[in-house]
Amino acid sequence: MSVTETAGANDDLKALIRTIPGFPKPGIMFRDITTLLLDAAGMAKTVARMAAAVDGPVDLVAGIEARGFIFAAALAAPLKAGVLLIRKDGKLPGATIAEDYALEYGTDRITMHEDALVPGQKVLLVDDLIATGGTACAAVRLLRKAGATVTQASFVIDLPELGGADLLRADGIDVSALVSFEGH
Repeated sequence: MSVTETAGANDDLKALIRTIPGFPKPGIMFRDITTLLLDAAGMAKTVARMAAAVDGPVDLVAGIEARGFIFAAALAAPLKAGVLLIRKDGKLPGATIAEDYALEYGTDRITMHEDALVPGQKVLLVDDLIATGGTACAAVRLLRKAGATVTQASFVIDLPELGGADLLRADGIDVSALVSFEGH
């Protein structure tokens, strides 16, 4: 199971996540965390529970653009870690390193500053949602290319039918998510 705690333990948080059918295209059930972000108590519980699931100290919390930035920054404080931004291509000033990944039709690229970490630093990867795992797997490759030790990833939401968390696990990543939704 990809949920951090026993099934049902985070139903209070799951209830704060709005589902929007047919967005961004028909057949998709979009899991909208903006309603969770608007709830101060829910947001505080989310961060506390994500932090509690982290195994051991980490040096940096890497957030994937854009909603991953919110949770990475919030988690960094209780974990006493820095925040590393993983951005879409062309968004960071200065020297960067990049990693390409496949989309349904074509490819995309994520980047980070080439001096964002010291080789050997322990990095926790964070995003709001894990679906197919394309971006998250590319982020792990990018971080490892820079010399990071990446063994954990944390998400608010897992869509297990899409297999992203399983791809990360196959790459040696311990994956935690607070809630899961069937379908996509």
